[in-house]
Amino acid sequence: MAFVAIPTAGGALPAGEDGAAARRARRAAGAAKDELHVGARSRIRLTAGHVVLGLIALFSIFPVYWLFATSFREPADVYSSNPLPWPFSVESWSYVWNTIPMASMLLNTFVMALAIAVGQLLIATLASYGFAMWSFPGRKILYFLFIGSWLVPFQVTMIPNYLLVSQLGLLGTVGGVILPQLCSAFAVILLRQHMQAFPRELLDAAQIDGRSHWGALWRVVVPNMRPALAALGIMLFIQAWNEYLWPTLILRQSNAVVQLGVRAFLGAEGDNWGAVMAAAGMASVPIFLIYIFLQRYVVDAFIRSGLK
Repeated sequence: MAFVAIPTAGGALPAGEDGAAARRARRAAGAAKDELHVGARSRIRLTAGHVVLGLIALFSIFPVYWLFATSFREPADVYSSNPLPWPFSVESWSYVWNTIPMASMLLNTFVMALAIAVGQLLIATLASYGFAMWSFPGRKILYFLFIGSWLVPFQVTMIPNYLLVSQLGLLGTVGGVILPQLCSAFAVILLRQHMQAFPRELLDAAQIDGRSHWGALWRVVVPNMRPALAALGIMLFIQAWNEYLWPTLILRQSNAVVQLGVRAFLGAEGDNWGAVMAAAGMASVPIFLIYIFLQRYVVDAFIRSGLK
């Protein structure tokens, strides 16, 4: 079938080409409309997702905010429903600081949590390197035993650990709290995943340069895993800082660490909620500061898998 060109003034297109151009224009308009609808739906989903995340964040942060708001109220206004702590007062904080040895408890807790986190990080680094980089008989069985120990509840191992600490003469000491927690199966499992993703070419190059496994670990692997180690260290430190049951069993003094001190203060003060909130706020401030200054390492660990 042949198209007949109809000459028009101004040099218009032939009828066949004009129809094809019109169809192309309609298809382009339809595609643009579809893209507009897809973009609108994407923006709606994105906005809805941000709203949901914002509500969840608000729901999570509000109890912490109310804790500090209550602690900064006047003692007579502690039951006020005003969301703002006004008139602002630090009387509860001053009362707590002068009533219980908060400074020494914070120092003891910091030393205990730091020792536990460093010990777990050191042992996990060595163990994960062995599991990921070495081949030896029984490696899988030993690794499964590590996983099994992670799945065993703390209440199962609590009594054997208590008997061990008692036989070592460490009851009532911070060392008795630290010693049974120096190895973390969770830390070994997490670091092993990062070790397995580490480029073997770098280790081969280090061995060609004459470095031993010990030197390759500390001069090649560890410097490239600083974000992962920092993120894991933060989690281990926070976990050790928040530990309550084990220090309660081992330590005999109620003012040895901040967890026991706050609990004893709560029992002694009764319904003095302003002072109780102030004590809890003092116990949580160091954790907030550590996370604020080191949170970029946590983000880098999850985004970059610990590799630069």
